[in-house]
Amino acid sequence: MAKVDQNRILRLLPLVSGGLGGALLLFNRLSTLELTNSQARSDVLGVILSALLILVGLLWQQIQSRNPESVTLIGEEGFELDPQLPDSVKTELAWASHLLLTNTVTRSVVIYYEGRVLLRRGILGKTAQVKPGPIIHRCLKTSKPVYLVSLKLYPGGIEFDYLPENTQGVICQPLGKEGVMILGANAPRSYTKQDETWIEGIADKLAITLAQ
Repeated sequence: MAKVDQNRILRLLPLVSGGLGGALLLFNRLSTLELTNSQARSDVLGVILSALLILVGLLWQQIQSRNPESVTLIGEEGFELDPQLPDSVKTELAWASHLLLTNTVTRSVVIYYEGRVLLRRGILGKTAQVKPGPIIHRCLKTSKPVYLVSLKLYPGGIEFDYLPENTQGVICQPLGKEGVMILGANAPRSYTKQDETWIEGIADKLAITLAQ
């Protein structure tokens, strides 16, 4: 379901006001039998004001940012941890994934490390197995994050079949050179620079824990 744009009425207000004002001026002119000089001047001023309102409305439609449309991800909510992990690592992963799901737009978290899936949390995809594709390999090779702002625009996005099928945006955040944290969002272009910095900090902390 698409998220309702709460600013839509505000952006339309100048257009509606300008159009209504222009229509009323026209009606007033047509219904006036004898036009005075003062009324003519008032009509000119009214037309200018109505035109300015319409222009402002059109500019707002182009300039004001709109919230990205979100969807309800397809899948069941769950929390899976590798049972072979030490309790201290389980606690660290649970803490980190909880922070990501509650403080960012992330709706699905997968942590892949040394060829194993250590954690799946949030809205889960149909498969639990991670088969690294070109995007994950690039992330591991360069140790740099990859942000796919709108997954449907990337043909390589098919490698993320372990995320919900309608995932909108993905961040692949390296965990050192041995693993990667894959985050799925329910809206495109929804991660901010602050989110990316926050995610990088959490990943650095996890990488230290997992390397021990």
